[in-house]
Parts: sequence; structure tokens; C-alpha cells
Amino acid sequence: MKLLFLIGYSNGGCVLRLNIFSGLIRKAAKKPEPCTSEPGSVDSKVFKDEELKNEKISRSLKKNVEYLDTILGRNVDAVFREFRLGAGKKENACLVYLDSLTDETRISDNILKPLLLGVAGVDSPGDNLTDVVGKSILVAAEIRSKVYNMQDVVSEILYGGSALFIDGCEEAVITILKEWPQRPVDKADVEGTVRGPKESFNETISVSTSLVRRRLRTPNLVIEGLNLGRMTHTSVALAYLKGVVSPGLLKEVRQRIDRIDIDGILESGYIEELIQDDPYSPFPQIAYTERPDRVVAALLQGRVCVFTDGTPMVLFMPATFSDLVQNPEDYYERYHFATMIRLIRFLGLAVALLLPSFYIAITTFHQEMIPTQLLISIAASREGVPFPALVEALIMEITFEALREAGLRLPRAVGQAVSIVGALVIGQAAVQAGIVSPLMVIVVAVTGIASFMSPSYSLALALRLIRFPLMFLAATLGLFGVMTGVLAMLIHLAGLRSFGVPYLSPLAPLKISDLKDFAVRAPWWAMHKRPSELAKRNVRRIAPDLKPQPPSESGDEKAFASGDGSAGPNTRTNGSAQHDKVRTPAVSRAGSKGGGGSGQGA
Repeated sequence: MKLLFLIGYSNGGCVLRLNIFSGLIRKAAKKPEPCTSEPGSVDSKVFKDEELKNEKISRSLKKNVEYLDTILGRNVDAVFREFRLGAGKKENACLVYLDSLTDETRISDNILKPLLLGVAGVDSPGDNLTDVVGKSILVAAEIRSKVYNMQDVVSEILYGGSALFIDGCEEAVITILKEWPQRPVDKADVEGTVRGPKESFNETISVSTSLVRRRLRTPNLVIEGLNLGRMTHTSVALAYLKGVVSPGLLKEVRQRIDRIDIDGILESGYIEELIQDDPYSPFPQIAYTERPDRVVAALLQGRVCVFTDGTPMVLFMPATFSDLVQNPEDYYERYHFATMIRLIRFLGLAVALLLPSFYIAITTFHQEMIPTQLLISIAASREGVPFPALVEALIMEITFEALREAGLRLPRAVGQAVSIVGALVIGQAAVQAGIVSPLMVIVVAVTGIASFMSPSYSLALALRLIRFPLMFLAATLGLFGVMTGVLAMLIHLAGLRSFGVPYLSPLAPLKISDLKDFAVRAPWWAMHKRPSELAKRNVRRIAPDLKPQPPSESGDEKAFASGDGSAGPNTRTNGSAQHDKVRTPAVSRAGSKGGGGSGQGA
């Protein structure tokens, strides 16, 4: 090793320069390996939408094929089928498509066979040849014969289309013959009901929109299409009902979606987080569903729905707290039972949120509120438990959440067994080991069951999250802390908005007419108007005076209901005789069941 010290003096100062030359270090240093791909090679080149948009289709077939080969050539599913137009034509052509996204049988029958055999009578030189091929030769439902840039060509190919290039033509013919694996329409997995439709959306956006079209047969239903994601180019559809939706709401939804700039959209949750009003609130401000009937109901109320390709969940907005508590089956059963179930559901949400906090607060600070006999039982059950009530509750709540998460992630048959057996075994073992009291196991179990009563999974997640801060407030401040937390939550909910609609409407601000469909469900003949916060025009959805009435008690009706045939045609007018003639089949069927059945049939 050689050491060389250079000492220099300048302006009364001393500068020490140390240069160390080491042969060993020089030998140990390695030069970087040369890059296998050059900066301008095909492997390293990234194609952007602006570049593809500026690249126009050339008249030279060879140039077009070479350019597309630099983009798609390294893909194993890319097919470049070069051929010559048949029946004496001299023009060369090339068909480009991805065999993983297209139906090759239909391509062979509807594109290649007509082009190879059926161009005999075509005498259209130059660019007109693409028009003739698109309008007279190819057999497909969706054909575009006016595509001039490579961006449109590549986008259509990646969406399941095929691009036809003809030598001498500066435009391409796009034929859509897409086919890819998709899940069939199945039963609703998340939002199951006893009565009502069983169908659910799937991951293909065209299938999901068709399920809505089949139920809402009106020309006022508009489904707008757009693409989101710089890389994924995910198909998104915006659905609304003209004449019912508020123009301001529709404009706001469009603006929020149009400003999304992200590399990929894989699920509707991406869009939900990017367009919601308050990103820091744990409460969902946009609802989602997998049921077509619920989407149709939302459209009829004046909401906007967003379909996303690749997910069966459809977003609809605005969403209020009452929307997240309601179930589609509430409108299929009679209003008596729907109201009772809805009230039980509200009670279950309160239990899921507050029961552990109340137990902790009462057993820790407010023992005087407990009856003496119950207090003795609680004290006896907690004898030998080394932890305070808060630690007990945290142990059981975290264990319950872990079991619930494990049951969701495991296969269905195994997951249910793990959830049930795990809860029984762990709960019993914890009680016998003296870690928790039996009453705490009951409290946590009731809380878990109550949380399952929420129709909205996102709302149940919010309540499960807020439950833990309330438990800490109960352990430190008692019932005063619980009430403080509840008031803070209510203040937050009162100020929350979903696309400008108050989150607690129609309760805050109070809308008397809309309370018919909040905690109770009024009969259909009483709900004349759409929600006032949503529908600003065409507010009436049901005709007046549709309340069912018993039949009028006229002389003819009395004789008709009693089954007495003495009232013959001679005692009636011609109009009533003709009316009875029309209803004769109903009379003959009801006559065997007695007078009461015939009156009901009337």
C-alpha cells in the first residue's frame, strides 16, 4: 500500500490533502456489468397514451405491423394473421388480436372466411376499401371502420377486439368479438333474503348492466361509459334515471369521477375512497350492493349508481345512515313485519355499539345501579379473575374479532367450523382458567350477534371500530365518558354529508314526510313521494287514493257475496248484467268456498 501525503500552506492556513492509493482496493473494485438491453430497445421502451395517440396509421401495412409488433409482439397471446384478400384481390392484409380475449372460432367464421372468399365483387380502391369491408363483408354486431391512430387500435385489442389493416389504407377496421371467462349469475352471497330476487351481479360489467336493464325498461335509463386508470383502463359505467335524478347531483358525481387520476382501478373501493365527502370519517358515505333490485330501487329514488368492471359491487350515492340500516326485504314483506324487524335492527346496532361499554362502566364505577342479587352473582362470577373489566373485554373482543376474521378468510365449510368450535372452546377454556368471567363471555357473544344484524357490512365495520374507544372512555370516566363519546359521534354524524345530502336525514334536518321510511316502514299506498333530499323533480312515485278498500255494500254486491241466485237478470240493468257476465268465472270458483271467499275475489 502506498501512502502519499501532500501538505500545502495557503494564507497562513494549513490544508492537509490525503491521497491514498491502494492496489488492493483497486483490485477489489468491480466494474458494473453492462446492461443487457440498450436504452432504446423494445424491452425498456414504455409506451404512453400520448405517444400512441399521436402515432397515425400508415398506408404501409409493413410499417403498421412492425409498430404493433414492438408493442404486442412479445406477448404470448398476441396473434398477427397476415393474408391476402381473396377472389383475385392483390391487397395484403393483417389481422391482429389477442387469443386470450377473443373468440377464435367467430374470428375464423365471421372475419377470415369472408375476407378470403367473399371480396370478388368489391372494386373500391384506396381508403374506400375499409368502408366496404366493414359494411359489406365482415359479419359482426359491433364494427368500427374509422380508426386512425394507434391508441384506439391498442385499446380495442386489449379489450377483446381485433384490428384489420389493409395495405394502402390509412385506417383500421375494428371488430369486437370478445370472449373471456366469467362467473355466471349466482345467488347473492352477502345480502341474502328470504323473499325477493336471488340474483346478484358478477364481475363482468356488461352482465351487471343487463340485469338492471331487464328490470328497468324505460328509455330514461342512461348508462354512460368511461375508463379509469392509466394502466388498467377499467371500464366504469355511470347509471341514472333522466327526469328523476337531480342535475346538481349528477354534475357533482361526474366532476368527482373525472378528476380521478390513478394508475389502476381494481375494485369499486378505489373509487369510493377517491370521491367521498369526508375521507377521515369511519362511517361509509357511499353505499354498495350486489343486488340488481336494490340498484333499481336506488335509481327510482333519484340516486346515481356506478358500475365497475371486475367487481360485483355497485356503488350508489348519496347514502344516508337510514339507507345502511335498511334491507331490500323490508319492502317485500308487509309493513307490519318490516317495521318490527327494522326496530329490532336499530336496537341491535345500539347493543353492538354500547353493550361492552355499559358493562365496563357499571361494574367499575356504578355498582349501585345493579340490583343486589345480580350484583352478588356478578361479584361471585368475577371472583378469582385477575384482570379489570376493561382487560377482560379487550381479551374477549380481540379473540372474537380474530375468530370472525379467520372464519371469513378460510374456505366456507372450514371457516364456519373454526368460528363456532373456536368460540365455544376458547370461551369455555378462558372461563375455567379464570382469565375472564362467564358474564363477560355472554356480553361479548351478544355484542357479536347484534353486530351481525347490520345489513351493511361497511356500517358494521364502523361500529366495531368505534366500540373500542367507547370501552376506554367507560373504563376511565364511567357512564359520563360513554355519553360523551356518543354525543361526539352524533355531532360528527349531524355534520356529515354525502354529496351534499345530510347523513342523518330525514331525522336531522327533520323531514316529517320522509319519516315514513326511516325507523318504520309505512305501507306502499302511503309513501306517495320520493325522498325530498334526493328527488328535486318528478317527486311523486305513486298515484293517490291507492289505499285498498273493501267492496261497496250495494244490493247486487250483497246478493253476489251471499251466493243467492234470486237476483236474476230481470232485477238488474244491462250494464250490471254485462258486468256480472264478465265475472262469472270468478263466481263459479268462489261459490264452492262460501260467501266470504267470493267477496274477497270481488
